[in-house]
Amino acid sequence: MPNDDALSAQAVKRLQTEKIIWMATVRPGGRPHLVPVWFVLVEGRIYACIDPDSVKGRNLKENPNISVALEEGKHPLICEGQTGFPPKPWPAAVVGAFLSKYEWDISTDDRYSALIEVTPVKWMSW
Repeated sequence: MPNDDALSAQAVKRLQTEKIIWMATVRPGGRPHLVPVWFVLVEGRIYACIDPDSVKGRNLKENPNISVALEEGKHPLICEGQTGFPPKPWPAAVVGAFLSKYEWDISTDDRYSALIEVTPVKWMSW
């Protein structure tokens, strides 16, 4: 299984165009939690906007480790990383990326009011 510490142009294009990424977090008791989410890639980091009280939100507050993977399984693209919750106001580039990709203004959404920033530690693809 090759490790791509630097993303290829093709991988970046997939991250910019694919709509869903699978997010794996860890519950406090150690059980994994896996869910699909909308996301954007901005300046080499992955962002997702979530409900802060969701299972994934609570998990990430306790344990910032995360894995994300694109939906298409024939050509996997997986990222292991560390998460943070940037405070508002969120970066204009991130808000603009969600507007462009999904026609969704995350800055005005009351339900999905937590922004997750994933800083990649390791990329894998094959």
